[in-house]
Amino acid sequence: MTNKKLEWKYLLPDLADFAAVFDQPCPPLSAPLATLQARLMDGLAQFCHSRTPCRFMLLTAQEEEDYFQLIAETVKQILPAPAQPVGSRYVVTGMGVSEQPATKPEDNFAAHDVCVWQSWLEYEQLFGALRCYRDAIDLQPGLVHHANGGVLIVGARALTNQPLLWLRLKQMILRQRFDWLPADDSRPLPVSVPSMPLNLRLIVLGDREGLADLNDLEPELTRLALYGEFESELRITEAEEMAQWCGWVNMLAQRQGLPALNADAWPTLIRQSVRYSGDQCQLPLCPQWLTRRLKEAALYGSQQALTAAAFSDSERTRLWRESYLSERMQDEIAEGQIMVETEGQVVGQVNALSVLDFPGHPLPFGEPSRISCVVHLGDGEINDVERKAELGGNIHAKGMMIMQAFLMSALELDQQLPFSASLVFEQSYGEVDGDSASLAEGVALISALADKPINQQIAVTGSVDQFGRVQPIGGVNEKIESFFALCQSRELTGAQGVILPTANVRHLCLHDDVIVAVREGQFSLWAVDTIDEALEIMTALPFDHDKRPSLLASIRERIANVNLHERQRLPWCFRWLNWFNQS
Repeated sequence: MTNKKLEWKYLLPDLADFAAVFDQPCPPLSAPLATLQARLMDGLAQFCHSRTPCRFMLLTAQEEEDYFQLIAETVKQILPAPAQPVGSRYVVTGMGVSEQPATKPEDNFAAHDVCVWQSWLEYEQLFGALRCYRDAIDLQPGLVHHANGGVLIVGARALTNQPLLWLRLKQMILRQRFDWLPADDSRPLPVSVPSMPLNLRLIVLGDREGLADLNDLEPELTRLALYGEFESELRITEAEEMAQWCGWVNMLAQRQGLPALNADAWPTLIRQSVRYSGDQCQLPLCPQWLTRRLKEAALYGSQQALTAAAFSDSERTRLWRESYLSERMQDEIAEGQIMVETEGQVVGQVNALSVLDFPGHPLPFGEPSRISCVVHLGDGEINDVERKAELGGNIHAKGMMIMQAFLMSALELDQQLPFSASLVFEQSYGEVDGDSASLAEGVALISALADKPINQQIAVTGSVDQFGRVQPIGGVNEKIESFFALCQSRELTGAQGVILPTANVRHLCLHDDVIVAVREGQFSLWAVDTIDEALEIMTALPFDHDKRPSLLASIRERIANVNLHERQRLPWCFRWLNWFNQS
């Protein structure tokens, strides 16, 4: 078998080709969306065109202030300022109101800007207010009046949570006319106010769930509106793309009044960014996440520059603050309350890895767990205890069935498997879902059927398809680090390690203590493409081989022995009939 052990250099992003980018100052991006968001920029340019037929645009992004500001600034760069005042002027005479076109920017209902945004708004904030007090009428403009002739950007949640507000706004935009209507139909307006012209375009900004809720409220809008999306990550393959990302970060730092980054700070920030994005070739563009990292590092650095030490110290402190739950889990294992073996060999037992993500807790963390399998004479049924106890989700059940299909295909039996098996996550009392344990379950099942032990110093993660190919999974860094922490607490032996899918190698960005241990040969990582490779690492036997002892041969021999024993128990006439049928 080809050596699948990973060298330490694969455990973090390779930044050697970008050293020149870090050594020279990267100016902040002056037009960030035009540089990094070409698709979104094209959509905004079309939406802001004077002859565009669309009055609505749906934009997928987080409903956070940074996104609203970036979109609004870009729209202002695209839309020219009007040559003449836009809007109206309301004249109040006693208890009567008349409407006239605005002639100067100071008029009470003249537009204030070509683009106005608000993440959350109330009725009067959007449409203005009409108040009467002691025979005096007071008219207050709303956001639709401030943005008249331009673009209004609002959050999707504000519209979906206030359907009446959305319906009235939509009708006014389509009719291009603003009508004074009461916020409550049971309380009519005290006086009649004439309507006014309204030339407004609307951008609804929200995440995918928010826009899905809006689609439920207004199904036609998805087909009628322009669509744009803020791409959350930038794929880095060339030095030019890295320079653009650095310019984006410097732009965010400049907007917050933070110092520039030192050359040594970039690799540290990039490692943190890769952990966030989950891919060595993709760096996040999320302004909220990046701004938080910059601000936290500024607390540990000088006022002149942000250094690598500042980013490392802030990250180390943050992880310590958020690691109480993961440390308690490790304590439970160390105290023997959760049983996980990291030495010796056991038939039908494998160390699997999962990721726990508690609602309200910011840090997902890995957890080692035992999967065990026992085999006995039976009718070929493979029992998934989690599923039967209604603790296994649908994706977990799918992974189990795929793994069973692979095994049945590999055995090439012309009759039913004479064994039954039972697979279980030991000491698991909550719902289990996902297929990332199907590789571990397959290893445990094959070990139990072949009656060959599994090395308990090795943990495994990955899913399997029907052809035995190992597929990528999520949370690979957290899973590896959880098993490493367990092994480190019990003393590293040099034979411990984790098996992971080859497709997950590009997702690796591990902590320094894991990298040092791998570099010094105290801990190992193996990348595999098939379940055959994982089995050979964990059992020291090939899954199938023509000339050497193999796991498949052991299973077939065991099946043959059972069948022979069953035939010897039959009366002589049935044994003769069975021989006749075979010949």
